Amino acid sequence: MNQELPVLIVGDVHGDLERLFKALKSYPADRWRTIFLGDLVDGGPFGVGALRYARDRPNSEVLLGNHELAMLWTVRDRSRLSFWSGLGGELHDLRELEGDPGLQEWMRRRPALLKLEDQTLVQHSDNDLYGRLLEPGATDPVRSINEEAARLLSSGGEAVLWDILSPGKVFRENRDRLERWLAKMGARRLVHGHKPHRSKCPEAYHDGLAIDFDGGLGRYGKNRYQRLQPLEASVAPLDLTAPWSRS
Repeated sequence: MNQELPVLIVGDVHGDLERLFKALKSYPADRWRTIFLGDLVDGGPFGVGALRYARDRPNSEVLLGNHELAMLWTVRDRSRLSFWSGLGGELHDLRELEGDPGLQEWMRRRPALLKLEDQTLVQHSDNDLYGRLLEPGATDPVRSINEEAARLLSSGGEAVLWDILSPGKVFRENRDRLERWLAKMGARRLVHGHKPHRSKCPEAYHDGLAIDFDGGLGRYGKNRYQRLQPLEASVAPLDLTAPWSRS
């Protein structure tokens, strides 16, 4: 991973591989460090294809989203099938994932959090419930949370992770919680996806302390996604030298 490359953030894809390809056309993999915020699956027809593409794209990192979690949970426990289907899960994607143990193992190793060199904290869901995974006294909170998330994913602890990854809009509704979370994690601002916004570019709020990159890239799925939003609402470079401002 070339950490000297400029950073490109990719919000929730939800199985729309065609629009993802179009969005990334201007950003060659060898010139960008690409960070996928999770939720590449469910809603659209090419969730597993999107996962494989993100996994194989050079200089890329992929975070765990609540939809990846739900899919892995269903692979392990077929009694979850109706619940997962209600989230937009595609049965053909599930069958494809079941036949690819290597991809399953890769998904289980996805980090919950990343902290960039400029102290930007990157996570899928816009809440501070990740802190439940933090070992008391941990000197590296990001590493501690990621290690506990991986342990839960490998030991049948999906229910605990679901309760952490699924809530959203916590920070939009409570700036104090955002500021406390950033202080706990030693970060200066937050980048996230998970809850769609309506802006034409990634939406900064609370004076740039948080930036939402879920611009509803996928054309499929539930009505909460803003169909045919500009691609730039979900896929855009991250300015590492200055905070974003609302456009």
